[in-house]
Amino acid sequence: MKNIYEVLKDPVITEKGTIIKEEGNKVAFYVDVRANKKEIKEAIENIFGVKVDRVNTMKIPGKLRRMGRSEGKTSTRKKAYVTLKKGEKIEIFEGV
Repeated sequence: MKNIYEVLKDPVITEKGTIIKEEGNKVAFYVDVRANKKEIKEAIENIFGVKVDRVNTMKIPGKLRRMGRSEGKTSTRKKAYVTLKKGEKIEIFEGV
């Protein structure tokens, strides 16, 4: 990946995401499917100015969807759970 702003797609704001944020100082993001853990860590540290302890990733395969007779498939996504170091936090999630 060339640009760090292409690595991160969206924050994951779900019930599970808010629970892990409160309990374990972790934040979840949807990231580019081609991004590796080092690139994700570098992007988080540069964009938000925090120190990252660990990055865990998982691929979410696309699902088949139907609308009437036509059938399609949603795209495959990649999710990253980022563990921040003690005392660090990302401010965009504080108001959510």
